[in-house]
Amino acid sequence: MRASCFVSLFLLLLTQPLAAYDRVTGRTFASRSRVIAQRGMAATSQPLATQVALDVLQQGGSAVDAAIAANATLGLMEPTGCGIGGDLFAIVWDARTQKLYGLNASGRSPHSLSLAHFKEQGLEYVPPRGPLPVTVPGCVDGWFELHGRFGKLSMKAILAPAIAYARDGFPVSDLIAYHWQVSVPVLESYEGFRETFAPAPKAGEVFRNPNLANTLERIAEQGRDAFYEGDIARTIDAFMKRVGGFLSYWDMAEHTSEWVEPVSTDYRGYTVWELPPNGQGIAALQMLNILEGYDIKGMGFGSRDYMHCFIEAKKLVFEDRAKFYADPAFNDIPVRQLISKEYAAQRRRLIDPNRAARRYDAGEPALDKGDTIYLTVADSEGSMVSLIQSNYLGMGSGLAPDGLGFIFQDRGSLFSLREGHFNTYAPHKRPFHTIIPAFITRDGKPFLSFGVMGGAAQPQMHVQIVVNLVDFGMDVQEAGDAPRILHLGSSQPTGQTMSDGGTVYLETGFDYEAVRELVRAGHRIQYNLGDFGGYQAIQWDGRNKVYYGASESRKDGQAAGY
Repeated sequence: MRASCFVSLFLLLLTQPLAAYDRVTGRTFASRSRVIAQRGMAATSQPLATQVALDVLQQGGSAVDAAIAANATLGLMEPTGCGIGGDLFAIVWDARTQKLYGLNASGRSPHSLSLAHFKEQGLEYVPPRGPLPVTVPGCVDGWFELHGRFGKLSMKAILAPAIAYARDGFPVSDLIAYHWQVSVPVLESYEGFRETFAPAPKAGEVFRNPNLANTLERIAEQGRDAFYEGDIARTIDAFMKRVGGFLSYWDMAEHTSEWVEPVSTDYRGYTVWELPPNGQGIAALQMLNILEGYDIKGMGFGSRDYMHCFIEAKKLVFEDRAKFYADPAFNDIPVRQLISKEYAAQRRRLIDPNRAARRYDAGEPALDKGDTIYLTVADSEGSMVSLIQSNYLGMGSGLAPDGLGFIFQDRGSLFSLREGHFNTYAPHKRPFHTIIPAFITRDGKPFLSFGVMGGAAQPQMHVQIVVNLVDFGMDVQEAGDAPRILHLGSSQPTGQTMSDGGTVYLETGFDYEAVRELVRAGHRIQYNLGDFGGYQAIQWDGRNKVYYGASESRKDGQAAGY
């Protein structure tokens, strides 16, 4: 009997794709099982930060409390991607009101830096390092806005784990050690960097940041004003004057975050939510609207037809992204029209099913007109937080203000210096932003809190997660681990224009015949390492009343619950 079972299994393997049958669960792509829990769940890119979030939840903290605690911990443990020198965006599902809330906690450019200054320096683009790309850090204000509306525990309790790890030390994880070592040679000459961040620690080496511990302690005790109007702001002002920067005490003291209404589109019965510009979230909605017109399920995952439609939809949408996405306080941005089904149908007609386009023009809707971290947390009451926070490029500008233990972001490098553009640099303006949290509801109830860190990859990966779940029937873990498509080279909000069709990067795992067919259709194909984003997700199962957590294999992260 036993021999006949082995024969049957052998015959099955001969006739079926091996990957689908080499594990008990039969999941094709998942690197591990989903994490399933009832009371609470956290998914972050660092296991120690995930444990901090769970500890806060078990102390009676809300999902927002736990998300802030995890974010503060990640700012210490992943300075290659985030920190209090950067910006923050969040989408919160509040179980009490049964509603989604959006927060834009991105900072604005300095009042004293003008477009004329860049012209006088002979610059065509805002440089990515040094003082010129530094904008007001919005993260800390974002924490307090979230906490003021949805918090339960005190900020002292919330920030205590990050402060303790900063003072006592933590072992650096593998991927962060690698990126840190890559960043140091580029940034070690910038003012204040070496004091805290060089030499780069190796994986497993214990790193301490007592200056950051002191800064977080002052924020915990004195509130957000300690950062924006107190001694920290004065230290920032003096530092910037010394290094020839423009960010001032006035810029810090004037900073405010903005509560915004998330925007959405329906995709085959699921409602996908993003935040409106100055971020790029609506690019995912535009792409989904275009793809909805195709039989994606019938095409099959990894097929030539699916990949071709995805790539061309991305190219079309990124032309609109390059033209329209910017600070809405300075522009009349046609968000409603851009994410409409009618506009998607109009744009879909431009796609040649047999040939890759070398260029597209931005549409004309009828007008009314890096590195990052992503985390998500869910609590026992049913509230969920989708939060993303970033320094932008790696370790940001390279500038670390005296004795404060963090690095300023370089988000201002995403301004355009072309006059007349929606995203043209101006004083006290928010730059175009790449970091985007996402959320999915179904029938007005929470379904998935998710995000995928990674610059211009983010809306592309949001779309692939949705399609993997909805069209290809993958579970929340498999949807993140499945091989990804990344198209680079589109026109940009900073002024670059695509004229050669760009380049398609594919992870291993796609059928080579499908790849050859893409080449025949005119796509330029290359392979890449490490630029496909980092996914975390929590799914709510309303029938069984449980959370499913996922954290993919491309990061050091962990999903865990209780």
